[in-house]
Amino acid sequence: MCRLVAGETTLNVVLLLYLFSVFGLSRVSAIKVSTPAELHASKGDTVTLSCTFTSTSRPTSKMSVHWSYRPQTGGPPLLFFQFSSRAFPPLNGQFGGRIQWRGSPARGDASISLINATLNDNGTYICDVTNPPDVYGSPNSHTVLTVTLKAPTIRFSDVAVLLTFILLPSGLITLFLIGRMFWPKKQRNQSNSYRSPIEVTEGEECVTYPQAANVRSATCCELYLLDSEDEDEYHTLKKRRPSNEEYVESQC
Repeated sequence: MCRLVAGETTLNVVLLLYLFSVFGLSRVSAIKVSTPAELHASKGDTVTLSCTFTSTSRPTSKMSVHWSYRPQTGGPPLLFFQFSSRAFPPLNGQFGGRIQWRGSPARGDASISLINATLNDNGTYICDVTNPPDVYGSPNSHTVLTVTLKAPTIRFSDVAVLLTFILLPSGLITLFLIGRMFWPKKQRNQSNSYRSPIEVTEGEECVTYPQAANVRSATCCELYLLDSEDEDEYHTLKKRRPSNEEYVESQC
């Protein structure tokens, strides 16, 4: 009799262990939630907080999604978004008016978007999904978001204004000055290519020699008409004339 009772007890223990291993392990691995480990964004960007899940049961109206936020300074997670048959975005607080539902439960998607990211949004975001009876396994996952200042960029309008009001006038003035440097030199070369015999150029001095008030150059005709009485006077005047004065000698 004792052997019979001991045998039944052993059978019950084995049966319980079998049932626990089959149903217990299946429930533990029933649902799995996945999110990227890290996300990087610039200030003012729209950030998609991706969250996907796999479940052995088809998503129903009882499925729910919860998004929580833990600041970089630490502390308990703060629930700011919930989905249960429909989305319940935050209306006030840090994320008020900046959360949009992007998920699709039928495709295993529970993602949301964070609009106009700020430096205060840096921290850890937790996606928690339950789909009864699949409520075990790894129903939540974490994403660390890092928001930084946006690098300065040059817009096309800024470049156009810079070219129009600064570079273009500067270029025209430079070309004008270069032209002024070469144009006078060319003009002087052209003017020096032909000079009149009586033209006085720069650097030359016009030297005049005053003649005697009563002395003038004698022409051939006047020399021819000189009589013997005037020859002596002519020779006397000739000796008094400056040696460097040009005069016309008689060729008669």
